[in-house]
Parts: sequence; structure tokens; C-alpha cells
Amino acid sequence: MLAVTLADIRLFLHVLAATIWVGGQITLAALVPLLRGYEGLPKLAARRFNQIAWTAYAVLIATGVWNMLELPEDYPGETTLQVKLGFVVLSGVAAFLHTKAKSKAGLAAWGAIGLLTALGALFFGIQL
Repeated sequence: MLAVTLADIRLFLHVLAATIWVGGQITLAALVPLLRGYEGLPKLAARRFNQIAWTAYAVLIATGVWNMLELPEDYPGETTLQVKLGFVVLSGVAAFLHTKAKSKAGLAAWGAIGLLTALGALFFGIQL
């Protein structure tokens, strides 16, 4: 068996948090149409998901900073990393605005933007 390193734990936590952040958005988007049949349930599910999702986002930020601190100075993926970071920030901002939206159109728009930017961060993240 291979030895478990601190780098393995860091990467595991980062991937786990990304799974929750991105996968949770996809799962919730798929469930919302079903939940709409039960009054109050979509908001209740969203509130509970927010508790888990924002914790995952915080872990993503913390482990992302940790990952960057471990990079060599001459890291060849610098541009890709900057693009990923842009998507990470946009994903968080869009998700936050989604939680503040008052209309169905606002909820839909910010939810879609949040998911698409999270997928962008995921795509560029695996290139690193």
C-alpha cells in the first residue's frame, strides 16, 4: 500500500469539496421540479443545501490556497490557474446572488450562472 501524504489529504479534501459544491448544485437542480409539488419544501431543501454547500466552498478556498502555496515559482499552469480562480470567484458570487434573488427569473438566472461557472472551475481545475 502506498503511504498517505499530506498532499494526498489536501487533494482529497479539495476534490471532496468540489464534488459537494458542483454535484450538489446539479442534484438540487434536478430535484427542485419534483419538490415544487410540496409547499415550502424547495426553500427548506435549499436552506439545508446552503449549509453544506457553503461549507464545501470554504473548504475549496482553503485547500485551493494551500494548493497554490505548494506550487513551484515557475509553475507552467499559471494562466490556467488564473482562469480557474476567476471561475471560482464568479461561481461563489453567482451562488450568493441566487440566495438573495426574489423572483423565479432571478433564481433561475443566478442558479444557472452559478452552476456553469462552477463547471468551468471544475474543468480548468482538472487541467492543473
